[in-house]
Amino acid sequence: MCGRYVSRADKQRIAETFAAGIVPEEYDPDFTRDWMPNYNLAPQTRNPVVRLNPETGQRELTTMRWGLVPFWAKDAKLAYSTINARAETLASSALYRAALKSRRCLVPADAFYEWQKLDSKNKQPFAISMRDESLFAFAGLWETWKDKTTDHQLETYTVITTDPNELMQPIHDRMPAIVARKDYARWLEPAQPGQLPTDLLRPYPAEEMKAWKVTKAVGNTRNNGLHLLQSDENSKPELPGLFDGK
Repeated sequence: MCGRYVSRADKQRIAETFAAGIVPEEYDPDFTRDWMPNYNLAPQTRNPVVRLNPETGQRELTTMRWGLVPFWAKDAKLAYSTINARAETLASSALYRAALKSRRCLVPADAFYEWQKLDSKNKQPFAISMRDESLFAFAGLWETWKDKTTDHQLETYTVITTDPNELMQPIHDRMPAIVARKDYARWLEPAQPGQLPTDLLRPYPAEEMKAWKVTKAVGNTRNNGLHLLQSDENSKPELPGLFDGK
C-alpha cells in the first residue's frame, strides 16, 4: 500500500512540471494562497492533484482530500479505507469503476514511504524516490461527493497500487502505480470504451528509483520536515543530494 508520501515542490513548479493551470483562488483559496511543502503527507489531508477540468477539459492543478468517497456514498466515513485502490480490481470494483472511466488523475510526489516488516514487533521505514530525485506522479482516481444534509461538496482521491518492482520487493508486496511522464496525457484523457489505459498500471522500472532507510519518526504524522528524508544513521542513500541535506 501507499499510506504516506512527500510533496515538497511549490505549486508553481508542480504546475510547470505537469503543464497544468492552477485553479483560481475563489475555487481553492487554501491552495492558491497557503500551500506549503509537506514531508509526511497522511490520509485525510488535502494535497495537490492534477486532473482534467470537468467543464473545459484542460489540465489543472488543484487540491483534494486523500481517501476517495464515491459520489453514491451515504457519508464520508468510507474514505478511511479507500486511500489506495488495487490496479487489478479497479474495473470490477463498485468503488472505483466509474472513476476509472472518466475521473483519472495524477498525484504529484517527490518520494513515498514504506515499512519493511522485520519481525512481529518491528518495522523499518524506507523512503523511495526517483534516482535523480525528480518530481513524479502516482496514478490516481478522483470523485466529487455531496453531503445531502449540508449541500457541501467534497473532492477526494485515491492512489492506485500495483505489484512491487525489484527494488520494492524486499520492502513491501505493493507499490504505488507510477505514471511515466510520456504517459501523463494518455492517463488523463478520455478513452474509448474498452480502451482504458490500465496497461500503465504496472511496476515502475526499478533502475530508475532508489530506496534508503529513514528514521522511525516518520511513523508519527505530527512529525514533519526535511529531516524525515535524511538517511538513517545505519544506512546511506545510493545517491547524495537534496534528500540527505547535502
